[in-house]
This record gives sequence, structure tokens and C-alpha cells, in this order.
Amino acid sequence: MKLRTRAELFLLSITLIWGSTFALSKYLLDTISPLFYIGVRFSVALIIFTLLASKRVFATTKDGFIKGAILGALLFSGFAAQTIGLQYTGASKSAFITGMMVVFTPLCQIVIERRTPKVGNIVGILLVTLGLYLLTSPAGSEFNIGDGLNLFCAVTFALYIVYLDVFSKGQDPVHLTVAQFVVCALLGFISSFLFEPMRFHPTAGAYGALIYLIIFATVIALFVQTRFQKDTTPTRSAVIFSIEPVLAAVFAYIFLREVLGVAGMIGGGVIVGGVLISELSPS
Repeated sequence: MKLRTRAELFLLSITLIWGSTFALSKYLLDTISPLFYIGVRFSVALIIFTLLASKRVFATTKDGFIKGAILGALLFSGFAAQTIGLQYTGASKSAFITGMMVVFTPLCQIVIERRTPKVGNIVGILLVTLGLYLLTSPAGSEFNIGDGLNLFCAVTFALYIVYLDVFSKGQDPVHLTVAQFVVCALLGFISSFLFEPMRFHPTAGAYGALIYLIIFATVIALFVQTRFQKDTTPTRSAVIFSIEPVLAAVFAYIFLREVLGVAGMIGGGVIVGGVLISELSPS
């Protein structure tokens, strides 16, 4: 199997996991405050990851930790915006708006890696804008602060994808991953102490959701992304991630009984279409 094909299959597997996280995180926010949740999620993930890869974790280099810390700051910013935003918008809408990171990724590459945009990128942006309008225009589903925070999350995650591509070359993925966990855990607890009334009133279901999110959506998924994304391109990675909002909408219906409505479903479809046109069109 080709190196790139194997990498993309691994990225596809974690996309399936991430598709389930929107509904589970929204469910979990009934019992825990968002920033404290991030602190708990990444601190426990750090402990588990350290136990699994202790020799390589403690051999982390200064350069690897600094690059991982930058990635961690971007990751935390995106997660914080997304998690806080989930309190004000639906899991399905959150997923489709976050999925717009796929369109923002080539724009970030223009600035960071000096890559010229394709005509398809411009067409994709126009379609995504139309899709966002349809997704958030129905009565009772207007664009709100939660949608705005998820839009910020999409931009931040696009930056994360591009910088991960830049930083992962020549670096041990374990070093980058552990640094991301450290930074996200610290920023989660510090920002929770400073900016929110900290709360945690877990139920049995909440513990189950938290364990799943820590082990599968954090320890496994982030290590797999850090390890394998360098074997493909940011653009191809972003295309794979574009199916995440569709999966999230399915999980949101199953677990939360969320229904987007006709205009919302059309808007979500237009967003996915814009994303694919942006990334699959020729130069």
C-alpha cells in the first residue's frame, strides 16, 4: 500500500470518530463547563499518552516542544471557540460551520506557504458562503454567537492544519502530540479559572461520553493526525475531513434528535459541495 494511501485511510478513520464528537460534546456540556471540560479532557489524555509512550515523551526536544506548543495554542483556541459555541447552536450547525476549515485551509496556505489560489478555491468560497446563509437563515435558526464562534474555530483549525504540515517535517509525532496536550490542558484550566463559573456535575452517561472523547477523539485521533498528515497534503487532508459534518448531522439526529430542516439540509449540502469544488478542482 502506498504511503499516502495508508495515511489517508488513517485520517479517514479519525474523521469517523470526530463526526460523533459534536453530539457527545453538546450532551456533555449539560454537566460540565466548556473550558474546564477542555482542561479535564486534555490533562487525562496527557496522562494516558505519557503512560503509553513514556520513553519517547521524556525524550522530547526543545524544538519539538516549542513547535508542539504553537500547535497546542491553535488547537486550544479552536476547541475553546467550538465548545463554547456549542452552548448556543446545534451540533449539526456547529459541524457544518467548522467544516468550512477546508475552504479556509488553502487561503491560509496562500499567506503562510505563498501558494497561489485556484479558481476552484474562489468558487468554493462563494458556494460555502451561500450554504452558510441557507444553513443559518430559517426562522429560529438565525446566525448567532455560537455560529460566529464556530466560524472562528474553522479559521483556527485551518491554520492548525497548515502549521501541522509545516512543523511535522522532521519531528517526532510523539513530541508534537505531548506538547499539544500539555498546552491545551494548561490553557483549559487557567481560562476556566479566569473566565467561567467552573462546574462539573457528572452522570454515568457523562462519564461514558468523557472517556470516549478522551481516549478515541483525543489520544488516538490527535496522535494519528500528527503522525500521518505529513504523508499527504493539507489540501487532501482537508478533503477527507469534509465528510465530518455529514457524519455529525447523522449522530446529532440519532442522539439529540436534531433536525436541520429543508433549508438547513440544502445549506449543509451546498457547504460540502463548495468544499469539494474548492479542493478537487484543477488549477
